[in-house]
Amino acid sequence: MQLRTPFILASASPRRRHLLQQVGFAFEVAPSPAEEVMPNGCPPEEIVETLAMEKATVVSEMHPGALTLGADTIVVLDGEVLGKPADAAAARAMLRRLSGATHTVYTGLALVHPESGRRRAAHEATRVTFGALSDAEIADYVAGGSPLDKAGAYGIQDDRGAFFVRRIEGDYYTVVGLPLHRLYRLLRDEFGDLLELQAS
Repeated sequence: MQLRTPFILASASPRRRHLLQQVGFAFEVAPSPAEEVMPNGCPPEEIVETLAMEKATVVSEMHPGALTLGADTIVVLDGEVLGKPADAAAARAMLRRLSGATHTVYTGLALVHPESGRRRAAHEATRVTFGALSDAEIADYVAGGSPLDKAGAYGIQDDRGAFFVRRIEGDYYTVVGLPLHRLYRLLRDEFGDLLELQAS
C-alpha cells in the first residue's frame, strides 16, 4: 500500500519511523518545530489530538503538496498527565509511581492535506499494568538514558522497559506511539482517494 502523493512524518521519533517502514510506506521525515504545550483543562484524548494536529499543521505549511502525519503520546495515571521526564530524577519519580499500577497511554494522530483542505484527527487509548519495581531496577534503567525521551519514562518496544509491563489492554502500537490500525482506518475512510492498494 502506497500513497499517490508525497507522505511526510512530522516526528523525529525513531519508533514511529520504524513502524511506517515496517508496513511499507514511502515517506520523508520532517520533525515538527511546534512546541508541545498541553492545553489546560482538556481530556487526554483532546490533548493528544490537538498536539498531533498542531505538529502536522506546521509541517504541512512547509510541504503543501504532501499529506502530513503528526502524532503525540501521553501517559495518564490517576488523572494526571505524565509527559517526557525533564531529567533523570523526574524519570525515577515517574517510574516509582507507575510501579505496580495501571495507567493509560493515549496516542493522537492527525493527517493534513492542504491541496484538498482536509484535516482529520483521531486517537487510541491503551491500559498498561506494571509489575512492582524495586528502586535498584528503576535506577539501573534510568542510568541507561532510555527513559528521557519517552512519555511516562519508559519504552515498551525496544529496551528493558518491556520487562516492566505485566499486561496491556488495547492496541500495543498505541503504547509504541503510532496506532497502525487507527492510522489505516483514517487513511482508508478519509483519504481513500490518495491510497494505492497493491494487488498481490
